[in-house]
Amino acid sequence: MDNLIAVSSWSLHRTLGVSYPDSPSTGLGAVQKHSSSPLPLHDLPAALQAHGYTAMQLCHFHLPSRDICYIADFRSALRSAQVELLTLLIDEGDVSDPVHGEDSVGWTSSWVRSAADLGASRARIIAGKQPYSREALDLAFSRLMEIAKVAEEVGVQLEIENWHALLATPDAVNELLDRSEGALRLNADFGNWPKPERYETLPKIMGRAETCHSKFEFVSPTELDLDDTTRCLAIAKEANFAGPMVLVNGGIGESDWDAMEIQRAAIQRA
Repeated sequence: MDNLIAVSSWSLHRTLGVSYPDSPSTGLGAVQKHSSSPLPLHDLPAALQAHGYTAMQLCHFHLPSRDICYIADFRSALRSAQVELLTLLIDEGDVSDPVHGEDSVGWTSSWVRSAADLGASRARIIAGKQPYSREALDLAFSRLMEIAKVAEEVGVQLEIENWHALLATPDAVNELLDRSEGALRLNADFGNWPKPERYETLPKIMGRAETCHSKFEFVSPTELDLDDTTRCLAIAKEANFAGPMVLVNGGIGESDWDAMEIQRAAIQRA
């Protein structure tokens, strides 16, 4: 496949070595350091360029600061390395929560504004964590449309993902996309739905995906689950998916970079 191959910062979670938790329920949490020699985020674009990557997605909890000076420095690092920030992945919030969901609207909207500040063209948000029901989907939709107004205002395209309980089925994903009339687009994730059901469910949404989390499973530090990898890539190819394939899994070996190279090679062979 000749799709653009991009990198999610999650695939380099161990390499980055530090997380900065933030959620609507807790606010900023304590910094979590999980490496003795973390790679500073502002050095990531140059490292990606050195490994032959020209595009990335950023998890919100990998951003050390939303201070305008820090963001300007990070944007400068992206420009210098000629690496594009495709998407800010906003990995917290639950707008479908009937009690606390409104808090997630304001919190998520603030991160959508940060996506624009960072120069990302897209922000992937969580559609909802509550089990699917008509009431839950209706509530989530109305609140997602509030966030969509902010996204339109700052020039960021919102994406949802086949992730968490509300969007656990293709029907729910497609219904939400249909109702949004383009305000929401789709990031499809190979690994979020379980095997073997994913081989039946992914084809029902893949044709609508504009980006894809190519989340492959490792059976050893140097080997992918070849059957699953082959079948997922075939689903994308059958759907004529032409968007970025984003590497998500840092693997089970010692090197995130080696794991990404194994996955990149699998995509290029497909």
